[in-house]
Amino acid sequence: MTPAIEVARVSKIYRRFSHKKQFATLKSALLSRSLIKNLRPDETFTALNDVSLTVPKGQTLGVIGRNGSGKSTLLKLVAGISKPSTGTVKVHGRISALIELGAGFHPEISGRENVFINGIMLGLTKREVTERFDEIVEFAEMKEFIDAPVKTYSSGMYMRLGFAVAIHVDPEVLLVDEVLAVGDEGFTHKCLDKFAEFKRRGKTILLVTHSLGMVERFCDEALWLDAGRIKGSGDPKRIVGAYVTDVERQEEQQLAATDAKARQEADATVVSPDEPASAVLPDNPVETGNTDMFRAAEGRWGSREIEITQVDFVGPDGQAGHVFHSGDRLDVRIRLRAPLPVDDFVVGVGIFNADGTCCYGTNTYLEELAPESIAGDTEATFAIDALDLVEGTYKVDVAIHKIDGYPYDYHRLLHTFRVKSRVKDVGIYRPRHSWKFSGNLKFKDRRGSGS
Repeated sequence: MTPAIEVARVSKIYRRFSHKKQFATLKSALLSRSLIKNLRPDETFTALNDVSLTVPKGQTLGVIGRNGSGKSTLLKLVAGISKPSTGTVKVHGRISALIELGAGFHPEISGRENVFINGIMLGLTKREVTERFDEIVEFAEMKEFIDAPVKTYSSGMYMRLGFAVAIHVDPEVLLVDEVLAVGDEGFTHKCLDKFAEFKRRGKTILLVTHSLGMVERFCDEALWLDAGRIKGSGDPKRIVGAYVTDVERQEEQQLAATDAKARQEADATVVSPDEPASAVLPDNPVETGNTDMFRAAEGRWGSREIEITQVDFVGPDGQAGHVFHSGDRLDVRIRLRAPLPVDDFVVGVGIFNADGTCCYGTNTYLEELAPESIAGDTEATFAIDALDLVEGTYKVDVAIHKIDGYPYDYHRLLHTFRVKSRVKDVGIYRPRHSWKFSGNLKFKDRRGSGS
């Protein structure tokens, strides 16, 4: 197929800012022949490293990756805004780029004047801009504000006008960075409809976005950048799946490190069970007497006559971890040690969201389990058949105490897990559910429509 965009062995190196080594003038910088070559490795930053890709005419390529992975740098090189340090970039056909919010707009002049300036900069004649002006303003929903200075515009108004100009240039190649994030939902759908129209007309689109769902349903190919290098490319569902798995692995490591640090600090400041702060997981999961359990600070306390030696979150694959998906089975595995036999004990668990709201709390005594004996090393598992929580980060209290509340070992907010979900609903609890409709109430699946 005929290529629209060709990127060959491209690298982009930036000079790190430093007070120690500055060029006094542009002349001195030019006389040194290079702003980069003579710098030490620690004085430079490689935004892109040996990147090669080809986008055939009429295809849509979605570029994904973490912040700082080089996505926007790639778009700027393709747009010609900056030049590669090494390698070549070729684009065949008229380019229109919507890369940075308000890029190319002069804040002191009106939206009307900026439309003409931007249109001419993107290759239109003044007559062509005039012919398309009303359509641009109508699409941007800016009729009332088009003669106001651009500096008075909100971020959403900037985005709407910039996008309207970019698409009405009628480019062969459209470059779009993550600017739709500032638009309202209605305008975003209008933009996606325009993307779909461009695809039908055989236009080439290079799209940088954090919306993985958009990449899966809208793009022909996906490119995953990581630390300036290509980590994967090809089928959008496969690349998005690999990227999500990698993100979850990184989150897993971060949560494990955070939990380990919290437990280490808690062990260094163990509270005596006789001190006022020694609240325990109550029989009533809201409060015990005058002590509001859920106002207690993060930490660990108790006599350690029975000790919690380890807490693991075990997913449906049988592996311990910290990142799970909504609806997964989850086992909270609590390892206990009782040097001497004990016959008065209660095991409790409490789950809190990031705001500190108790999602659920229970213990063995509440559930009519009368203690008989515990001795040596043993294990208790709190098994959740389906983790019906919305996406978010959750903290877990784990405790073992006497029936009267005397704490043996209490872990307050020392264990963390994260729930991931492709459904961005709100709240805490996500009940199993479905929708049913009758009569003249009809919907269509947005995933299949590209909007």
